[in-house]
Amino acid sequence: MHTDICDVFGIDVPIFAFTHCRDVVVAVSKAGGLGVLGAVGFSPEELEQECKWIDEHIGDKPYAVDTVIPNKYEGMGELDPEKLEAQLEANIPKEHREFASRILSDHGVPELAPEDQHHSLLGWTLATATPQVEVALSHPKVKLIANALGTPPDDIIKLIHAAGRKVAALCGSAKQALAHKAAGLDIIIAQGHEGGGHTGEVGSIVLWPEVIDAVAPTPVLAAGGIGSGRQMAAAMAMGAAGTWSGSLWLTVKESSTPMALKETLLNASSRDTVRSRSVTGKPARMLKNDWTEAWEKEGNPKPLPMPMQGMVTMDMVVRTNKYAEKSVDVAFNPVGQIVGSMNQVLPTRVVIDRLVDEYIESVDRMHAQLPGD
Repeated sequence: MHTDICDVFGIDVPIFAFTHCRDVVVAVSKAGGLGVLGAVGFSPEELEQECKWIDEHIGDKPYAVDTVIPNKYEGMGELDPEKLEAQLEANIPKEHREFASRILSDHGVPELAPEDQHHSLLGWTLATATPQVEVALSHPKVKLIANALGTPPDDIIKLIHAAGRKVAALCGSAKQALAHKAAGLDIIIAQGHEGGGHTGEVGSIVLWPEVIDAVAPTPVLAAGGIGSGRQMAAAMAMGAAGTWSGSLWLTVKESSTPMALKETLLNASSRDTVRSRSVTGKPARMLKNDWTEAWEKEGNPKPLPMPMQGMVTMDMVVRTNKYAEKSVDVAFNPVGQIVGSMNQVLPTRVVIDRLVDEYIESVDRMHAQLPGD
């Protein structure tokens, strides 16, 4: 299972695990993969604390940080975070704030105490993501910066390369992958339609080989529907250098996902997800619930463009996470269709070992089908 990309990062297996939980980052990297910390939702000061904690607990293992800098969003061009937030805030219709608040109050979700209030714009723009990148680069154990939406700006790519780190970005089409390659990215992550979070229209089994062929020899990580060693083997058979997964780590023992939300994920089927603009303003796959359906009903406000919709929903994300037992019907549960196979709470190391064992079994089974075997 060892590929060239393992040597690039000094890891044992080419398993890249995206998570917003620092404990999972550490557990994955200690188990031989590469933990990837999602920076969206953290202020630069909070991200510094998360990275500092990881540094203190990860030993000599590497990890990565994932940011979100879309190629197109409202307010592009304004690089002062405070001015941008004020500018966007002024353009958010009052009815959207009131509608979001009403959904939560109708479901009995308590309001936040003053000390739990957040800035509504944490990531999602060049102005707010640049400080996150700078924080990440100040930690030597961060070996990779990934961008979840689009090709990172040239200045960001140069900044990362100047620090001696690698740059990656997700894509949902061969056209996007070629743009990543032309910009000088080191790794391209091809995420299929069935993946969690922001995804495109093309399914993984079609997307992976298209991207791999289009950008060769640039290494490609396969994402979207990776939940077993068999799926890893399929991706690697197509030429992927490794895999990138996110949903799988939401229900591991180390995950900070509240138990009430974990149980919702554990009980969900692969048909219970929907691609919705109701949280970020761009289509993202998540569990379908009363929140996603409310924003689709005729006569109700429609989701705003990114990042304004995310500013409207930041309160929801924080409140439903804090008061999970009271908010399962309206909580934000970004997850891919692989959720139907996420039926147990297991330690991260056990999940890694299972992926490797299933991968080896799959490869051996295919090898046994070769002529002469």
